[in-house]
Amino acid sequence: MAKLWWAGERRRIRGLRHPWENRLLVLCVAVTALAVIGASARALDGDPGRPLMLLAIPGAVFFLRGQLYAKQRVNGVLITERQFPEAHRMVAEAARTFGMAEPPDAYVVPGNGVLNAFASGHGFRRYVAVHSDLFEVGGRLADPDALRFIIGHEVGHIAAGHASFWRQFGVSIANVIPGVGTTLSRAQEYTADNHAFAYHPAGMQGLRVLAAGKYLYPEVDFDAIAARAATDSGLFVMLVNLLSSHPINTWRFQALADRTRPGRVL
Repeated sequence: MAKLWWAGERRRIRGLRHPWENRLLVLCVAVTALAVIGASARALDGDPGRPLMLLAIPGAVFFLRGQLYAKQRVNGVLITERQFPEAHRMVAEAARTFGMAEPPDAYVVPGNGVLNAFASGHGFRRYVAVHSDLFEVGGRLADPDALRFIIGHEVGHIAAGHASFWRQFGVSIANVIPGVGTTLSRAQEYTADNHAFAYHPAGMQGLRVLAAGKYLYPEVDFDAIAARAATDSGLFVMLVNLLSSHPINTWRFQALADRTRPGRVL
């Protein structure tokens, strides 16, 4: 019975992945692989310039991930059972919901007016960082549901493997090609939203903060923004979405409001 339950849980977690994500990942890895193979061939032919710079990308990815991790550790506040205990419970609960062996580290970091949160890693460590301005939504502004969704989204990125070094290296070349890496990124954002919804669906209303900021968002009609996905369209709307690492708000809200179909990537 335990094996059947675990198999069912694994299928449920896999079902949270956006249906386009793996196909887009294969495309992006193929772009990077072809670029690296081409650079290697040119380097073997004696070209000392750009090919060697391209082959240095794995080291650059490793260095930048390590530097980012160190920055959060020395400038942020580690969320623990004693420091922001409610948020600590949210991280642990989200990790259990997604079948993770242990919760990732989590930090509150200086926001300086920016509403953002992200997930990353270095080596075998994985962590979540929430900007202080966004963290206030669940603290001083007393909306724990919104904070649960935010944390569920970021822990969902880790559970889905988005913070892996090899994954980030594998898409590194595709990320510099307009519209290629960003399309995979949008699919990953839908995947993370699916994880957050599975963890705490009521918290999806907290995404209104992306449209109106942390003070005005309680006055915003979530469904009205979602409904505009069917009316606010056109060439330049599609272009804005194509070049963005996150789905445009109207499409993202629609995907959460209508759970019968996945979010639009293109």
